[in-house]
Amino acid sequence: MEKKITLIVVPLILLLFASYSFSQQGEVQPVEFKKISDRLYEIVGGRGANGGVYIGDNAVLIIDAKMDKTSVDQVVEGIKKITDNPIKYLVNTHSDGDHIGGNRYFPGTVTFISHENCRKELFHPGRDGSPSEWNKPELAPFVPSLTFRDEMDVYLGSKKVELWYFGIGHTTGDIVIYFSEEKTAFVGDQIFLTRPQLIHSYKGGNSFEYVKTLTKMLETLNAEKFCSGHSEIAGREAIRNCIEQMKKRQEKVKVLIEKGRSFEEIKSEFEENEARLIETIYNEIRSSMG
Repeated sequence: MEKKITLIVVPLILLLFASYSFSQQGEVQPVEFKKISDRLYEIVGGRGANGGVYIGDNAVLIIDAKMDKTSVDQVVEGIKKITDNPIKYLVNTHSDGDHIGGNRYFPGTVTFISHENCRKELFHPGRDGSPSEWNKPELAPFVPSLTFRDEMDVYLGSKKVELWYFGIGHTTGDIVIYFSEEKTAFVGDQIFLTRPQLIHSYKGGNSFEYVKTLTKMLETLNAEKFCSGHSEIAGREAIRNCIEQMKKRQEKVKVLIEKGRSFEEIKSEFEENEARLIETIYNEIRSSMG
């Protein structure tokens, strides 16, 4: 009897485990709108990074685009449940695929906005040197057609949306979208709260400039809430912590370099998931030393 029970139960357990593993790997949470105010929502779920939507007097502005048609369709349908106003603008916070991939699935009436550097980065080769898909002529209508350098205001009737560029950091083209009435800023991938910060060196990102950029953002904006691509909504103290953590890593790497340690030795002094960031900091410091 014991042998029969074992033969029956084990396959069932394996089947349940395999089914659970598949659902964990393949499951995509549906798009969800998290209300910040009557006009402003954070968009989470779907394939791609967190974004946002702002309901103006006469039109709608979206922040970042998800990655696939299913997710974009869910965003569009969700907006229709909130307002009859048309989607007029989509602002890309920067050029990473999980923020811009869905541009192509929005209506042709949408105007795409980004920083001028972000637009340039859409056409840069990938990390592995492969050509950018945005060079394809059929994607031209979905590349940002409206860009700015330092700051720009977008008006939706009487409502103003502020677009700010504070400098290089995660890439060369990251921007902040600020809503003064809500004291809320959308910052894309300029902060990560549950993992080390990503700095895309191949797109011109720089960890030392990142510190300056976030510091300038805090000095300039009276924001109390910061919405990002991959973390929960954060307060000002969390941003200060991101800055301090970066400074501590930079100082530690600098001291170890001055002690003559090799990169492999330096890397071993940090957590495994910090390796890419530590390599970036190491290269930046070595480059500055000539």
